Amino acid sequence: MRTTGPLAGIAAAALALTLTGCGGAAGGELTYEDSPLGQYLSAAYGGDLSPEEQQKQFEEQQRKQEELMAECMAEQGFEYEPNVQDGSFIVSGDDVEWEPEKKDWVEKYGYGIVNNPYNEMGEESTAEEYVDPNQEYVESLSESEQTAYYETAYGVPPEEDELGEDGSFEYNWEDAGCQGWAQNELQGEDPWQSDEFADLRTKMEELWTSSADAPELKELNAAWASCMDDGGEPGFTLQGDAQQSISDEQSALYEDASGGASGELDPEADPDAMDPSKSPEMKALGEREIELALVDLECRTKTSYMEESLKIQFALEEKFIAENKADLEAFKAAAEQNS
Repeated sequence: MRTTGPLAGIAAAALALTLTGCGGAAGGELTYEDSPLGQYLSAAYGGDLSPEEQQKQFEEQQRKQEELMAECMAEQGFEYEPNVQDGSFIVSGDDVEWEPEKKDWVEKYGYGIVNNPYNEMGEESTAEEYVDPNQEYVESLSESEQTAYYETAYGVPPEEDELGEDGSFEYNWEDAGCQGWAQNELQGEDPWQSDEFADLRTKMEELWTSSADAPELKELNAAWASCMDDGGEPGFTLQGDAQQSISDEQSALYEDASGGASGELDPEADPDAMDPSKSPEMKALGEREIELALVDLECRTKTSYMEESLKIQFALEEKFIAENKADLEAFKAAAEQNS
């Protein structure tokens, strides 16, 4: 399996992908949390814990992992101070509303790509700037020593030919340096990566990638696309394409600002004009995002898109569970034992 991290991220990303990439909870009675398959996957990443319990668990695991990493680095001849600063594993939503199914929210943020309430919260934050406790030590090393330090800490970065088209790679803790060793020592064997569940893993991946081809979902997307055409936004086939178009345009603006594919900056460029997030082009894209998202929201509402897409996905998951019940129960048991 190609992966860039633990099961929690994979499962969440995969579920969002199969549900056409639209952010937020469903507009109808169903939500992503009702996923039948998610009930099995949640056992592997603490989905049954409250946000506060997850935060506490994360902080304790992070502390232990950093201590183990320091031991490993010392054995290899390097200094390493455990980095136990408060992280951002869970962002408090008490003062932040993420409601892309509500018109007043969409009128302000669109899809939440160019502008969103989390950005506003960050601008108002008075939190101290993050400081790497190991930065001073690393800077005291020679260039070759720094390379050896990072390779010891995190492993040798994969070569370009080892990366997938999306930049993912085959994760192996044994190739992830002291950090990978510390994670494995603390968490044990990840059942998601074990050979025991290789067939189940392959079947899940096939489910996630083939769901978009379900005839019922194609019909739903066709109805949504027809509505978008009537609303003056033609050219989209899948509901997720509308949001993706804004994300692609934003990425292009950042790429242009960084010197394009070459990554070379114009030496004569005005430094103050190098921040694309504050450029007139980005402002215009933000306005365009809201315009498109409003039409999209209207069409999702008319077609009951979110509710219907969840019904379709969950029906596919129920069928998958019926066909793979024993393997899923074994996976859940292994994940709970490992947690």
